[in-house]
Amino acid sequence: MPIPPGNHAVGIMIRKRERLRMKGMKVYSDIVIIVFTLQTNVVTILIRYSEIGLKSKPIRKRFETQLKDNIIKMLSNDGIEGLVTSDGSRLYANVADAENATRSIKRVFGVSSLSVTETCGSSMNEICETAAKYSVSRIKEGQTFAVRARREGTHPYNSMELGKEAGSAIFLANKNIKVNLTDPDVTFYIEVRNNRTFIFDSYIRSHAGLPLGSQGRVIAEVNDDRGLLSAWLMMKRGCRTIIVGNYDINVLRAFDPSLKVVAESERDRYRKDILGNVLGTSLENFVTIDVKEYDVPVYFPTIGMSDNEVSEMLDIIRSEI
Repeated sequence: MPIPPGNHAVGIMIRKRERLRMKGMKVYSDIVIIVFTLQTNVVTILIRYSEIGLKSKPIRKRFETQLKDNIIKMLSNDGIEGLVTSDGSRLYANVADAENATRSIKRVFGVSSLSVTETCGSSMNEICETAAKYSVSRIKEGQTFAVRARREGTHPYNSMELGKEAGSAIFLANKNIKVNLTDPDVTFYIEVRNNRTFIFDSYIRSHAGLPLGSQGRVIAEVNDDRGLLSAWLMMKRGCRTIIVGNYDINVLRAFDPSLKVVAESERDRYRKDILGNVLGTSLENFVTIDVKEYDVPVYFPTIGMSDNEVSEMLDIIRSEI
């Protein structure tokens, strides 16, 4: 396929799953190359995970790949062009539309936080110059500030020296500002990773959890708020969730563009592929459930939550869509 002229970034997206057989083994090919035409004003979003970092090296690598694929798929589903890469314990999304990309990436399970950054090289002079320019539009006269610096790799300075020099550059670039390391009005974060530096002023929290698709499949009965939240919580734990019911399904589709919804009559078709059933049941109604009716484990993610807690959590989830 010919590539059109212009500025491009190549992204990887799961478009379809093609099953191959090699030497009697099941091999899955699910990668399609997509060419994104990016504008010149590309912004880098720094993406962090938490729980994935606790896994063994091979499992961690597999989960990172799954997370990266999920981010690209979410961006593509929302019509946002971008390139997603990984390096060490960080992922990076290079996008032209940072605001909408941030909103999309926040809905990807496995992402614990993200930051929209200004990038530069790793030399002290370049970092100080970039930090000074970055600060001018983000701190007002009379406000206080602090610099939190960290680094990974080998550099001719340590984190404390970096914070001190960058702080001096910011101080000199702005009028009537003061340093307050305890309770600043504005905090500037500088993260040096090998030969690249990322400067930002906020952490945007996400839902963390595990990448969707990293665990097995389950079937969830979604007929009310409690069932809806139960399905969402299992998705957060990395389970591909097949939905039986049609209660406010768009909430779940916002977090899984490939969400599968089936009728009750189709449920038996998936019996061999699932590892559990998910029910939205309160502690008071638990005695009415006969788990012997199911041939796989039954999960009750919201059994310890009150109705008010369920409603409050769903309000937060719906506000992000």
